[in-house]
Amino acid sequence: MATKLYVGGIPYSTTEAALSDLFSKAGAVSSASIIIDRMTGRSKGFGFVEMGNDDEAQAAINMYNGQDFEGRKLTVNVARPLEPRAPRDRRPM
Repeated sequence: MATKLYVGGIPYSTTEAALSDLFSKAGAVSSASIIIDRMTGRSKGFGFVEMGNDDEAQAAINMYNGQDFEGRKLTVNVARPLEPRAPRDRRPM
């Protein structure tokens, strides 16, 4: 089963392909995505990488958590499930 990892501290200029390429050294990468700010279209500096299995995910955590990547220190850990948000108030401004 695939394991999704949270990756923080991603340099703003990094592409999803570069992120996938980096993590492929630890094992099979199912997907890599960088979160983009809707307003600016710029990277938010974090993303998610889905590894092929738990062992490869743990290898990636061991290899990259706390390591320097393109001048920034990466934070890598198992992603937590998305928690539901409270409904937003939609009153006109």
